[in-house]
Amino acid sequence: MIIVLLGIFLGIVIGVLLPFTYNTIFSLYISVIILASMDSVFGGINASLSGHFDTGIFLSGFLGNTVIAVVLTYFGDRVGVPIYYATIVVFGTRIFNNFAEIRRILLKKMKL
Repeated sequence: MIIVLLGIFLGIVIGVLLPFTYNTIFSLYISVIILASMDSVFGGINASLSGHFDTGIFLSGFLGNTVIAVVLTYFGDRVGVPIYYATIVVFGTRIFNNFAEIRRILLKKMKL
């Protein structure tokens, strides 16, 4: 648990201290990457609380979801069809579903 908190703290410090900017052309891709990443993170938290967490599944899902989201966004951008809406709907729904499961698990543990 201490490693997780240290990683979060280190990530926040690096994010605040590094003056990293990107071209606004990539803002759509960055937003889809963040959404896919958040889906994997919430899924990992849910699996961890459920006792089913597997590092291989988490990493492959994290990378796979991100790559699929970027590829769909890229192809949609090239043909002029906003396919990224599908990624927004799917990953957004999964984030809320995972959050609901996390909430249920934590509430059950608080009652015991």
